[in-house]
Parts: sequence; structure tokens; C-alpha cells
Amino acid sequence: MIYLDNSATTRLDDHVLEAMLPWLREDFGNASSVYSMGRKARVAIEDAREELAHLIGAHPAELIFTSGGTESNNAVLKSMCQAGAVKQLAVSGIEHHAVLHPAQELAREGKGIGVHILPVNEHGFVESWEVQPLNSAQTLISIMHANNETGAIQPLTELRAAAPDAYFHTDAVQTFGKIPLDCTALGLDFATLSAHKIHGPKGIGALFIRKGIDFKAHQHGGAQERNRRAGTESPALIAGFQAAARAACKEMDTRAAQMLVCTQLLRELLLENVPLLRFNTPLDEHSALPNIVNISFLDAEKLDGEAILQAMDMRGIAVSNGSACVSGSLQPSHVLVAMSRADAEAKAAVRFSVSKDTRTEEIRGAVEVLRVILQEMREE
Repeated sequence: MIYLDNSATTRLDDHVLEAMLPWLREDFGNASSVYSMGRKARVAIEDAREELAHLIGAHPAELIFTSGGTESNNAVLKSMCQAGAVKQLAVSGIEHHAVLHPAQELAREGKGIGVHILPVNEHGFVESWEVQPLNSAQTLISIMHANNETGAIQPLTELRAAAPDAYFHTDAVQTFGKIPLDCTALGLDFATLSAHKIHGPKGIGALFIRKGIDFKAHQHGGAQERNRRAGTESPALIAGFQAAARAACKEMDTRAAQMLVCTQLLRELLLENVPLLRFNTPLDEHSALPNIVNISFLDAEKLDGEAILQAMDMRGIAVSNGSACVSGSLQPSHVLVAMSRADAEAKAAVRFSVSKDTRTEEIRGAVEVLRVILQEMREE
């Protein structure tokens, strides 16, 4: 299998597994226990919290551990809106469903929360002038750091400057460990992180909450995480997150260069071998993540997007189109629809996402397979 769906998840690194194993075997104590085994687990968790906070320009007290990106995103939106801290919520139309769906649920609850969907331009970027009218101390704005389907990096500095009085949250699941993230420098109030996009374990993430914000717990039943997130912490998952984050940030430039070699080759080969092609990922390497290339086809109405993915899978290539599969039917990508792509084109898109472990021969093999599949479909 040639695995080119690393934006969905990544392979667990061997050194990360090694960091986790002691906490799954001999050091299995509950970090809330007062005896030595529990205290040892607590020390490990706080050590990880301190290191992770340092990596994002935060104070350890500003970081809580969660089960991952979905929980963190839900926690921010629901805590701030349901507790009455804000009266209106603004999210971009290209957010992950872990932001869009809670926003839609908050709108349905009818508790006086105004929900605004911010449009994006054809390149997938939110314009600062769309944000400026929402500048208010009673507004929560949620705009992802980079898009999981196209890799487009949002201009957070400009967007934050356009709404200095609002609460500002970013979903940084796709960017943490791949490009620099400094929560203080960006003026963020909240940021969402996850481990399994950087060769860490699934089921563990973190949420940055700026010091001074009255953040209400989103689940109850214990005093863990400074009374902000009840539930027994997993030292094994947290240690794995720490090990993965340390390596990703230390090797960030090297990994980015390796991934960029693969994605640049991918672009070149696609242009040479696949006609009627559109790149949905920005061409400027400074405006997009180094690991994602999203394409669609100008004759998409003649193609079957689901069949493309299935045919590639049957030939040993794992890719996706980044959109949801509902009731066995592939839906048009809401991201590409928001970028003014036709439904047919948004449904037949293909997202390639590489990792530090991807090799150029895998890229060549994947493009050749796609070329043959599309040629066969177009000749039918």
C-alpha cells in the first residue's frame, strides 16, 4: 500500500510507541492517586504539559489535555456560547465538521446565539474585511490555521487584527508540528491541537485557553485539568503526544523540506500526465502546507469521484477527497463548494497528503495509477 492520506492520520513512530509503553505496563497508576505510582504519573503529565506549552508559546497553565481535535473544538464553541460568554459565533465555511457541526447545533438550540458563516474566496482564504464587522467582545470567531483538504494557510495575523476585541479560536490540528505556531504572538484565545497528525497516538489532543478567560468545564465528574475537563488522564497517550510533538517541532524544517520535495514532484507529474486538471491547493508554497495537494477535474461531470478512490485503493494507493461519506454515498466537499467549485467537481476531487516518510517513487507510482484510471474512465 502506498499511503498518501496523512492528513487523515499518520503512522505511529517507533520512538513514540517506546515512550508510551512504560505507562501501559509497569507505571500504570492513576495520576489523581496520592501514592507514589500516582505521583509519578502526575509528574510525567505535568512535564508533558510544560513542554507542549513551550512549543506553542504558552504557559503550562493555559493547556489542558483532551481526547483530540473534535472534543477541543466542541469544548470551545459550546462552553463560550452556552455559558453566555458570547452572543454571536462566526466560523468560516471551510472549517472541519468538528467546528461546523457544533456551530449548526448551537444555531438550532435557539438560545439567542447568532451564528455567522464566513465566506472564503476562490483560493480558500477568509478575507479580513469579512471579519471586521464582527469585532465585538461578545463574539467568538473560529477560523482554522490551515485547511485539512486544500492545505491553505489562513492569514491569522491579519484576521486577528481585523477583530481585536473578539475572542479568537483556531483549529491548528493540521499545522501543529508542521509550521510554526505561537499562540501568544498570534493573539489567540484558544487553539486546538492533536497528536495523530504528527505520528503520535490517536485519542489525545490539547486545548490552549488563554490565561484570564473564564472557561466553563464542558464535561463534569472530576477535578482533572484544573476543573476544566473531567476524566482520568492517560499518561501513556500524553507521553506519546509529548514525544511526537518534540520530534515534529525539532525536525520541522527538515520534514517540511522532505515533504515539499514530494508535493512539488507530485504537482509536476500531475501537470505532465493528467489533462483537464485544477489545483485547489494554493501554488505559493508559503500559502499552503508542505504536505497537501488537492486536485479536481474540469470534466468532473463525466467522472465518478467515488469510483476514482475505489480504483486507486484496489491498485494499492490510499488517498481521499477529504469530504464526508454519508450513508455510503460520497458527498461533494463542503470546502470546495465554499470555494465556488461546482458540485460535480467538488465530488470528484482527490487529496494527496504526504508525510516525512513518503518517498518520491511512491509519488511516481500514485500518479501513474491515477493517469491510467482517468484515461480508462474518460474513454468509456
